[in-house]
Amino acid sequence: MSWEVASFLIVGAVILAGFAWYERSRPPAQVVALVAALAALAIAGRIAFAAFPNVKPTTDIVVFAGYALGGAPGFAVGALTALVSNFWFGQGPWTPWQMAGWGLCGVLGAALALGIRNAGRLALAATCAFAGIFYGALLNFSLMATYGGDLTLRHFLALEARAIPFEVAHVLGNVVLALVAGPAMVRMLARFRERFEWERGTAAGRSGASRPVGGVLRSGGVAAVLLVALLGLTAPSAQASPVSSAADWLESQQRPSGGFGASAESDAGAEMTSWAMLALAAAGRNPLDVARLGKSPVDFLRGHGDEVKDAGDIARTILALEAAGVDPRDFGGKNLVDSLLAERRGNGSYQGWPGTSAYAVLALRAAGDNSAATPTVEWLRKVQGSEGGWGNRPDSESTPEVTGAVLQVLAPGSEASERALAYLRKSKRENGGFAPGNNLSANAQATAWASQGLLAAGKDPAGFGAGKSSFAYLRSLQSDEGYFLQSPNLESSPVWVTADVLVPLSGNHLPIAAPPREPQPKPLASKGSSPPSGVPLPSVTIPPSASEADVPPALQEALEGGAGGPPAKGSAPSGKNGAGTLPDLPSTGGRGPEGDLGTVLPEPSASEASGAPASETTDDSSSSTAGAILLGLLAGCLLFGAGLAGRRGWMRWRYGL
Repeated sequence: MSWEVASFLIVGAVILAGFAWYERSRPPAQVVALVAALAALAIAGRIAFAAFPNVKPTTDIVVFAGYALGGAPGFAVGALTALVSNFWFGQGPWTPWQMAGWGLCGVLGAALALGIRNAGRLALAATCAFAGIFYGALLNFSLMATYGGDLTLRHFLALEARAIPFEVAHVLGNVVLALVAGPAMVRMLARFRERFEWERGTAAGRSGASRPVGGVLRSGGVAAVLLVALLGLTAPSAQASPVSSAADWLESQQRPSGGFGASAESDAGAEMTSWAMLALAAAGRNPLDVARLGKSPVDFLRGHGDEVKDAGDIARTILALEAAGVDPRDFGGKNLVDSLLAERRGNGSYQGWPGTSAYAVLALRAAGDNSAATPTVEWLRKVQGSEGGWGNRPDSESTPEVTGAVLQVLAPGSEASERALAYLRKSKRENGGFAPGNNLSANAQATAWASQGLLAAGKDPAGFGAGKSSFAYLRSLQSDEGYFLQSPNLESSPVWVTADVLVPLSGNHLPIAAPPREPQPKPLASKGSSPPSGVPLPSVTIPPSASEADVPPALQEALEGGAGGPPAKGSAPSGKNGAGTLPDLPSTGGRGPEGDLGTVLPEPSASEASGAPASETTDDSSSSTAGAILLGLLAGCLLFGAGLAGRRGWMRWRYGL
């Protein structure tokens, strides 16, 4: 049994233990009604604040319920809130994790009541802040448990780092709402419970001075122990991860020159080598550490600079080099960033195509030149289609592939981003896949590019839109050897397809930050043998007898794929040279062979470091997120202020208080 399945079983056990605890507590009918009312209030709050990222009153309401009513009712409020509200937001593998997370927030509120019977604003606010951090960490862990990947602390910390803006919004929203309405709501709930509940016991018991610790251990302790078992779960083997097996297979396809070809019959080239580098970096493997006969993919690109010709080629190469931690401003005697900027047209576009232009923006962002990307982002906004997407050209029909590419450029939550998401929602097929055109079948590469765009926009491809999970569709195409099919029963350019799928399936989007290098053996120092400045050391030291100079040219050619030619156009991925494609147009960012525009180049990645999605009109994407957070906090204050004023007016009219 894989650790992903085991983690789901433990989450299910936590949920069952919580509801069993609630049933065994035999709450009176009034408390049952109050639990239902609080769950409805939490659900309404989550829906009402849907426009504000992670600013929700839900967590506070659940904590207050646990504090005032006890751990079992608090757990029930949290779990029911997650389950029922997802009928609006979408059910999926994340629902059990949300039920367990919010349910345990209710238990946290009950734990606070054990220590502080009359908690003030600050204590409630601190508890709600901690609940927000705990809930976010649990949901981030669920990404590894749901979609696979390496179960390592580094992977978890990478997910946490990408979620910092959303976690900050969640915590600040919880704190403000707790400071504004926390004590009043807790007093109201406690008074309601005391009015309708009684218990037979000693005077000390009736005074509420203490609660039996044994009762807590017999009930809430079960859920706590199961949660600890979940967090302490370790992966039995790396084979359980689709990402690891695909990355292993991709490494095995490296040629002695260090490069990669689209298939076993294809020659190694700069284009496929760059895609493979991005995929390996997304899987957590620095391309400099992947070598064959002492040659890394970076060495291959350095020796094949003549293949980097147009704007798409340059943008793709910059992204690949940045994913390896190599400076594109000094590579092979060229400044690739300046070369890319020289390709920009007067209207801000690159080659006049949305796909190439999106890739150019991502490349500039990865290289740290975000300001130079602003004119191109403005052009992309202007040529957005009426249906919300982008096509191969500004006047062509939109496709999910190109739309996914441009989504990685836009600021999440912006008008253009929301329109693009609406288009992808309509374009998603029932099986979870996306197609490269309206009249074509879904395939792996189109689904991969659309999924990257969804990740960049802060959406989960597994639960986005109607139909099945897009990630489940991609995993269904993985072969026993580890590579991915283009579509069911169709194997085409497996290196290319696998490289495209690995990026979103590992939870990343472009640009991708360079993973840390593997520990390198210290080379023996010798006089006059220092490497040239700026040239990275190879990851493997090869004895002189195995150097490239000792490999005969005929053998080298045979190892490179010899008689193999480029893949047939009829089998090109993503619908290339099929209906609706434009084979006579130039390259679009290296997504296809020279002269083909079937698929174009295109979000810590949700990328993790070297390029958070830029604002569409400014150089800094933080403005839209910060604005959403501030608006959410302001709306929360107004909503709770109005509710508090209404409650006081009603109490004065009804009871004269």
